[in-house]
Amino acid sequence: MIRKLKSGEFRLYSRKKNPKTNKRRNLGTFNSLDAAKKHEQEVQYFKKH
Repeated sequence: MIRKLKSGEFRLYSRKKNPKTNKRRNLGTFNSLDAAKKHEQEVQYFKKH
C-alpha cells in the first residue's frame, strides 16, 4: 500500500500489520508514485518466486 507523505514523497508499506507493533512495515520511500508502484511490483514478484 502506497501513501503520500507531507514532504511530497511516496512510501510503500506492507499490506499486513506487524502483530508485535501493530504497525505496517516500511518497504521504502520514493520521489514519484511510478517508482513506488514499480517497487511494489518487484516486491510482489519476489514473494511469489
